Amino acid sequence: MARRGGADTYTARWRRSAHRARIALRRSGVDYFRGDGSDWIALAGLLVVIPVITWITLLNPVWCSPAALALPIVAGGLLLRPASLLSLYATAAAALIVESIALGPYAEGPARVTPGTVLVVAACGFFGLVLAQFRARVGVPWRRGGTMLFDLRERIRVQSALPPLSDGWHREMALRPAGGQSFSGDFVVAARTNGGRTLEVVLTDVSGKGMDAGSRALLLSGAFGGLLGSLPPHGFLPAANGYLLRQDWDEGFATSIHLVLDLESGDYELLSAGHPPALQLHAGSGRWEEKAAEGPLLGVYDGAQFDAVKGSLAPGDVLMLFTDGLVEASDRDMSDGIDRLTGEADRYVATGFEGAAWHLIEACAKDVNDDRALLLLSRRA
Repeated sequence: MARRGGADTYTARWRRSAHRARIALRRSGVDYFRGDGSDWIALAGLLVVIPVITWITLLNPVWCSPAALALPIVAGGLLLRPASLLSLYATAAAALIVESIALGPYAEGPARVTPGTVLVVAACGFFGLVLAQFRARVGVPWRRGGTMLFDLRERIRVQSALPPLSDGWHREMALRPAGGQSFSGDFVVAARTNGGRTLEVVLTDVSGKGMDAGSRALLLSGAFGGLLGSLPPHGFLPAANGYLLRQDWDEGFATSIHLVLDLESGDYELLSAGHPPALQLHAGSGRWEEKAAEGPLLGVYDGAQFDAVKGSLAPGDVLMLFTDGLVEASDRDMSDGIDRLTGEADRYVATGFEGAAWHLIEACAKDVNDDRALLLLSRRA
């Protein structure tokens, strides 16, 4: 009984130790792939791979060339930090020396360590070190880079979502970045204020396009989302203008249009900061009317004034807000683009503009190398 108790105690201790080791290894692996932990696991694995490749090369150099040492070096450039890379490179250099001595001079036949082999391995090591230093300077490991970009894109998408409206209203938003990219300089922030009676929407076009403007658009969308609803409607654009001026960007300007809509009466105000005019379809006459408010670009000079234009949406009316990429191109001016947009929009009058935003961008500016955004608001008859 004493022996069995001792065996049980030894087995239990061994199991607890194995369990703790497994938990520690798993935790280290999770931290590593999150970019928070040490890279010793990857370094140890690659240091083991190099002797294995060397051994296979010595056994059969025709099928496993000495240049195969470039493979762990490339992997190290993606996985390791610069300090760890030096250890990997020293091991690879030692392996090359061993292979050159064991295989003999390269002049005696193929599958030897040639100067070209050394250059290939050295070039892979150089580019791997450059990538590792870049990641270390940015502070974002490659394992988190794609996840981080995906998260940023989703944040912009969520911030651009329009709040649900009461019965009798239809709204939809379509956004198309330049060049098929995932990031855009156009964004929307919206909120229902005044106890839910008022809808405030701000459509902004940041200078630049695609990835170049995406980071600034993310920063501005967060700031504008905080300002919207926290200030009186006429105080939003002056506050946004002051925010851009404080950033002191080289390309620090943006255009913006601010809609303040009373969901009960249909009355609205439009304030613009150098933005293209809005378009309103009057259901009674079937005609489109431009609603152009006056105001300078955001981020140009301090103390700018923004004058509002007023209107009202009757049952059946439609209001469109858009960015210049939808109506302006190098081979046409804005007036021609607006005419084309209204002509295409007339096709959706009978259907109530359900799903029209995306199709209007396709019809009017499918191949335009600029960010395009379109917001549709309609009051059902």
